Amino acid sequence: MTAPALKLTVYGTPGPQGSKNRNAAGALYESSAKVKPWREAVKTAALDALHHDDAWTALADAVWLDVQFSLRRPKHHYGTGKNAGLLKPGAPPYPTGKPDLDKLVRSTQDALKDAGVLADDSVVASLTTSKVFVLWGDALRTPGAVIKVWRLTDFLKEPTP
Repeated sequence: MTAPALKLTVYGTPGPQGSKNRNAAGALYESSAKVKPWREAVKTAALDALHHDDAWTALADAVWLDVQFSLRRPKHHYGTGKNAGLLKPGAPPYPTGKPDLDKLVRSTQDALKDAGVLADDSVVASLTTSKVFVLWGDALRTPGAVIKVWRLTDFLKEPTP
């Protein structure tokens, strides 16, 4: 299989983008305070990765974006007292509550565009995403995301079996 054009590991709490609130003056603002720090974390990780690649230009052709978000488990998933630190038997294996996966992707794609990874988020022709809890399977050990970007044209060059 073709290697990704770019692979990033971003640490920080993923922040959803998309929901807006109005202040007393009627101005719109992001409802999640996590959006700005998350976008900065993604942008910084991308710029660090691209720092040594003088030939890199923002991808303007079709890409496949794969993102696995690792989220912290809520405290109520754990026992208390002598069971502190142990998952409750009924704790869900996957995060099914907020933040919404599509809103996490939106903030991440915008940060990739701001960093010069993507010419525009409209170049994403294929998207694979998931959200998992930290320390679950191949998830990160702390909140964040693993982001992989492939040029879809690279798959056209592979020999067919």
